[in-house]
Amino acid sequence: MASTVDVPKQHKACVYDKPGTVSTKVEMIDTPEPGPGEVLIHLTHSGVCHSDYGIMMNSWKSLPFPTAPGQVGGHEGVGTIAKLGPGAELAGVKIGDRVGVKWVSRICGSCLACLEGYDGVCFNQAVSGYYTPGTFQQYVLGPANYVTPIPDSLSSIDAAPMLCAGVTTYAALKRSNAKAGQWVLVAGAGGGLGHIACQLGARGMGFRMIGIDAGAKRELVLSSGAEHFVDLNAHGGDDAAMTAEVLRLTDGLGASAVLVCTASNGAYAQAMGFLRFGGTLVCVGMPEGALTPIATAFPNTMCAKMLSITSVAVGNRREAREVLEFAARGVVKTHIRVERMEGLAGVFEEMGEGRLMGRVVLDLS
Repeated sequence: MASTVDVPKQHKACVYDKPGTVSTKVEMIDTPEPGPGEVLIHLTHSGVCHSDYGIMMNSWKSLPFPTAPGQVGGHEGVGTIAKLGPGAELAGVKIGDRVGVKWVSRICGSCLACLEGYDGVCFNQAVSGYYTPGTFQQYVLGPANYVTPIPDSLSSIDAAPMLCAGVTTYAALKRSNAKAGQWVLVAGAGGGLGHIACQLGARGMGFRMIGIDAGAKRELVLSSGAEHFVDLNAHGGDDAAMTAEVLRLTDGLGASAVLVCTASNGAYAQAMGFLRFGGTLVCVGMPEGALTPIATAFPNTMCAKMLSITSVAVGNRREAREVLEFAARGVVKTHIRVERMEGLAGVFEEMGEGRLMGRVVLDLS
């Protein structure tokens, strides 16, 4: 028999009521029962990610189906286990444990991708907030063996952004092949992912960080550990001038790695020119609209400079735990603004206009 605490029959959720537009609605929905191997989580906080915006707007043309009206979004949820389904205790969890729900909310654990640690490529995965109820609600189901434990010393507000923005940028930095003391450039450095990448790189991994973003985000980027800030608006759209500035800052060679954390095809086109010989471009941000190749990824140039392009969807379970420990130790501290569920549409409007700095976390109470 499943163990329980008091759980309401219905709870508040924020849904995409008109997918394709910036519109959300708070409504009451039925609280689900956990099935075999599942836990019911009482969520208190959820981060808001640009991926949520893309799903709400139906702007990712690579997705197989349009988002349905009534979809509960969100994939950076933190809360406590309120109820165990049959057999859930075998995963070592119990009532009251504080856990997190990530972008990939469920994996099969048995396909080749899972066995090799590529959780984000699991052939049978479920994505939180896309055809699976997400974390913009007060209660959500999760597999007992895949929810992420939250360190006791880390607040739920600070933990939430680590479950996507944190683990994704941490995984991206690891896959960049950069070494301590080398230059790493972040495009979109003042956004939710970018400013976390700057902190992890500078304070946790020994990289020398350069951030590129709009001038209004200079202070945030520099306070996040970047040694230099490049204002993307200061060169009047002249990519050659921006490349020259990056080369000047890196002793004429370029950066050993570039993380593109913004959903911009233009940023990807610029990035190849920022790389030194042997450098790596890491694709993180996912542009919206028609699928577009990286405009400057010329095979001749890549061969001549021995450049590489890699990518990350999300990190795996181990990387999620590691980045939460970074946060618990104070190595990374997300720039957070707390909002209520009722304010989510306004957050998305800021996001769509490129005005949002750092990360927004929803208080789900």
